Amino acid sequence: MKKEVEETGNLNVGYLCTRHQCQLDRAQMRAMRWIGSRGEVADYTYAELDCASSRFANVLRTLGYAGGETLFTFLPKIPAQYFVLLGALKQRLVAGPLFANFGQEALLDRLADAKAKIVVTRKAGWSKLQSIRHLLPSLRHVLLVDADAHLDGEVLSYNLLMSQSHEDFTVPETSPNAPSLLHYTSGSTGKPKGALHRHGSFEYQQRTGREVLQLTPGDIYWCTADPGWVTGTTYGMIVPWGLGVSLIHFGGGFEASKWFEVLEREQVKIWYTAPTALRMLMREEEQLLRQFDLSQLQHIFSVGEPLNPEVIHWGEKILGKIIHDTWFQTETGAILITNRPGLPVFPGSMGKPVAGIEPGILDEAGEPVPEGAEGHLCLKPGWGSMFTTYINNPVAYEGKFRKGWYWTGDMARRDDQGYFWFLGRSDDVINTAGHLVSPFEVESALLEIPEIAESAVIGAPDEILFEKVVAFVSLRAGIEWSRSLELKIRLYISNKVSTTATPQELLVIDKIPKNNSGKIMRRLLKARYLGLEAGDVSTLEV
Repeated sequence: MKKEVEETGNLNVGYLCTRHQCQLDRAQMRAMRWIGSRGEVADYTYAELDCASSRFANVLRTLGYAGGETLFTFLPKIPAQYFVLLGALKQRLVAGPLFANFGQEALLDRLADAKAKIVVTRKAGWSKLQSIRHLLPSLRHVLLVDADAHLDGEVLSYNLLMSQSHEDFTVPETSPNAPSLLHYTSGSTGKPKGALHRHGSFEYQQRTGREVLQLTPGDIYWCTADPGWVTGTTYGMIVPWGLGVSLIHFGGGFEASKWFEVLEREQVKIWYTAPTALRMLMREEEQLLRQFDLSQLQHIFSVGEPLNPEVIHWGEKILGKIIHDTWFQTETGAILITNRPGLPVFPGSMGKPVAGIEPGILDEAGEPVPEGAEGHLCLKPGWGSMFTTYINNPVAYEGKFRKGWYWTGDMARRDDQGYFWFLGRSDDVINTAGHLVSPFEVESALLEIPEIAESAVIGAPDEILFEKVVAFVSLRAGIEWSRSLELKIRLYISNKVSTTATPQELLVIDKIPKNNSGKIMRRLLKARYLGLEAGDVSTLEV
């Protein structure tokens, strides 16, 4: 692949996933089969993918957008999502896909921070944007994929613009360090941080597709991740299309029988999904799952949160397949530590590093711990898909690097065979169903509800979600807890932050514990919730 990339003379990701595939005699190969929630099907060849993305690149050029400006998609898994992202990359814009279930607060935080110039969404998305439009001075255009006519000079019809655009587009020369994708990650004590990636990530990402996922040209592959998260762009778009793979995209939600119908009917060879989905499948009757013929399915991979051993044993028993757990982060841009075909699997382990990746387990002082001891999972910087910065937050970016290591924020241990074992987060970020939720974001939204005086949010173990969101609230004087108030809170968080951030449990307490400097003691709340010893409470505010 490195030789092929060098021969193109252009390192643009949009070009390498479309035009370059056509130049490799894959023009008439199926690049994508999109399956809608109602069963509708649309197929696109690599030539059609190239034409549609080039049309959109010309739309951007006509509207006056150039390299370095920021575009966001706020769309579900529909074909336009991929045409827009690829077209934006061709025109060298910074492309930021947003999770389609984000609420207004989550949208505002990300769009304002990135100084978004253009958003592509549906009418439903525009209804959320309208109330915050005045707070986004950089936003010039909103393109609606389900509007047949322009609403005004700024809110335009995507379909009309595409019909008036030409499919001939010369992709500008793009250096490896040119910015490409922007994905936001959550922090425990502040606003979301925008991790910026570069076009030069392509080569290492493709390598993981070949060596870990075992993808080859023409393979039928299904990645279930939403494009709003890094897995959905890296392994649901860039890696498969960079390798000439036939990608399945299913626009519906989770339903065991429908998912297995897709696997069987589409003859999926390689499947990349999430532990939460696999744990939900475990709850289904064995008879339901056994009626499907999955003999063509060669490999199953998992990402998002640790894969518990029970799921691996279930996969071997019911599916007759080993499920390979993989580990990476928004910041790392691609798989770094992983289980993979040909490597013995120890259930519960993260696996071993990809060749060339150097992890370390360090103590608080940044010194290596003895073999088998717990510590901070750190990485030697320099891998090809590493993020380049947190936009507008150099302090947070610099804080990720210490003593020559990148600090992942995860805790782990390494055994005597070189396998790594995930132990948990070193901060308070909640990993629920593979989505990272910032307790700070949820706490801030809770405090906007008039009845709530104080709030604190923690993550607690959950059999299906890995972690569930648990919110503690203290009410203002004279307010009584009720079912209607509980529903009001859940709905507010869902609309303001996102559906994934909505608390699974809401607990009313008299006072939120804080230390002498006013910081919420989430550790103490978590210990109380789990029935554990509180530990050191010497700094507890009295």
